[in-house]
Amino acid sequence: MPDVVIIEALRTPIGRRNGGLAGVHPADLLAGVLAGLVERTGIDPAVVEQVVGGCVSQVGQQSFNIARTAWLTAGLPIATAATTVDTQCGSSQQATNLAAALVASGTVDVAVACGVESMSRVPIGASASKKLGFGVPLPKSYFPQYEPTSQFEGAERIAERWEVTRSDTDAFALLSQERAARAWAEDRFAGQIVPVEAPVLGEDGEPTGETRAISRDEGLRDTTIDALGALKPIAREDGVHTAGSSSQISDGAAAVLMMTAERADELGLTPRARVVDTCLVGVDPVLMLTGPIDATERLLERTGRTIDSFDIFEVNEAFASVVLAWARATGADLERTNPNGGAIALGHPLGATGAFLLTKAVHELGRTGGDSALISMCCGGGLGTGTIVDRA
Repeated sequence: MPDVVIIEALRTPIGRRNGGLAGVHPADLLAGVLAGLVERTGIDPAVVEQVVGGCVSQVGQQSFNIARTAWLTAGLPIATAATTVDTQCGSSQQATNLAAALVASGTVDVAVACGVESMSRVPIGASASKKLGFGVPLPKSYFPQYEPTSQFEGAERIAERWEVTRSDTDAFALLSQERAARAWAEDRFAGQIVPVEAPVLGEDGEPTGETRAISRDEGLRDTTIDALGALKPIAREDGVHTAGSSSQISDGAAAVLMMTAERADELGLTPRARVVDTCLVGVDPVLMLTGPIDATERLLERTGRTIDSFDIFEVNEAFASVVLAWARATGADLERTNPNGGAIALGHPLGATGAFLLTKAVHELGRTGGDSALISMCCGGGLGTGTIVDRA
């Protein structure tokens, strides 16, 4: 099979809930990154054969195949096909994996993977809301098979199983914030962000007619271990997670340009990275969030690599216990994990996060001269996504 290379990976800043990106239609948000990808690489967009996008809440403004809508909104060629996938939180990482598979199989030579979620405009769970009048996702016949649990409860059970304490989660949350602050202070995200010209909203939530450029992640908080320790648990009275040690509700988009190495050479493009392997695994839907453990083990088994062979890990900080349990189960070095902060500090715009993590990993390999990165996410319903990339 041909080598699959990543030419460029870009993202918007990650907006906080009802923050600077709240006035931007999600299709416009993704369109800006797609246009940025074309502009940054200088590629003729007509050579892109398929776009695969991730989005979780595919209702309202995020319905009707938003990957296709965003591509057309950006003024890009109508002959390029697009598909939007839902793998819950791992949607855009699965989109990148599917796009890589399309290229590796020879189905297409050039593809774009992407993802978007505007959680300010389309709240989490909106597509399953009883208010729509279409019923609920889980039938009664599901319940004898598996106990229905929330992601919050799953995170607490993971903490119990891997003996993760409240002090552990607070310390990890502080570390995420400190790393994100350092990344911005040292300009580590340079080259990966596409600024967004966003409408300014008034107190009534309506556009004022003015716009402003959003170019910085909005989720960072100036906090301390004492401040984190004073927060109340969110799932159980004696739980280990708080709002400070959980991922943030966010808005954002990201996109990745992939192609065969041969096509890149023909087009005169220099790859940033090579896709080594990908996977999607199913795990216990009751614990729900252990997917990164199984995905990592699957990738190590398939590639013959060891956990110590990676320079960087990007593992989504859905909850602090998810990453801490993953590190304890796999033996991964937390010093190499989310070196520039994760979803606790930067935010988690659901369907965009997978492509966002891949973007961070690819650029960090280039910045540091590292050789290899492993990216993984937990997903609602009990799934785990995994991708290994090597610096080109």
